[in-house]
Amino acid sequence: MRSRSAPWVLLAPFLVVFIGTMIVPIVMAIGYSFSSVERSGLLGEGGLTNSFAGFENYVKALSNANFVESIGRMVLFGIVQVTVMIVAATVLALLLETANAKWPGFFRATYFLPYGIPGVIATILWSFLYIPGLSPIVDVLGWVGLEIDFLGPNMVLWSIANIVTWTYTGYNMLIIIAQLKAIPGELYEAAKIDGASGFKVAMAIQLPLIRPALMLTIIFSIIGTLQLFAEPRLMQTMSAGITSEYTPNMSAYAFAFQYNDVGMAAAQAVIIAVSAFLLSAVALGISSWTEKRR
Repeated sequence: MRSRSAPWVLLAPFLVVFIGTMIVPIVMAIGYSFSSVERSGLLGEGGLTNSFAGFENYVKALSNANFVESIGRMVLFGIVQVTVMIVAATVLALLLETANAKWPGFFRATYFLPYGIPGVIATILWSFLYIPGLSPIVDVLGWVGLEIDFLGPNMVLWSIANIVTWTYTGYNMLIIIAQLKAIPGELYEAAKIDGASGFKVAMAIQLPLIRPALMLTIIFSIIGTLQLFAEPRLMQTMSAGITSEYTPNMSAYAFAFQYNDVGMAAAQAVIIAVSAFLLSAVALGISSWTEKRR
């Protein structure tokens, strides 16, 4: 009896923390998404009434044009930004793992350095490079006749994409490098004996064998795209193109803390989580399908 209970006693501290910090918030968010809170009095001094709302909050969320538009904006952002970032990370990893690479350790640390800078600080730093009158980049572009407003409504999304790409390319590069280092040296020796070029080795050996790392970075990036919040939230005060519901997370935040509609905010949070799960599943499905066709 004592031997059977011993594992549960040892696991109890972890299970308590895991259930309290992971499971309970998820269950509460799902519960709030099916409820409606009504306040009595101008400021709620008459108390709160919590009632079951069914799928009403989900219908309202999916009927909210700003929320639907924010999801579409993040899908476009993900297609462009994630593609550019993963391609850049892959190219950098392949270049740093070639036999002719100079100072690979120095360049690995340099490319990874932006990931160590908090997102808030990175956004503030880049904002100074976007503001006309402060930015040397804007001044240089103006000298050659290019008037670009990085904080304008049509450009601010890609200015945010630049910050995200700058921050996370080195991080994804290290994941890919770790997978490259796991490739058996015998494969490189066989390719060398066959006279394969560096490009041929990359296309025929390295890229197929780093597919798991690429899928991992793509799925992490998809989830991160739907969670985009800090960068647009900080830049909202500098750009008229960023509204309080610019991204799905900003929309949920606005409904929770500005409009005091917790049910709607919870419904949007659940939709964001389900969307991240579905997009990750689609990415895995496409990867498996292409693998079977090889």
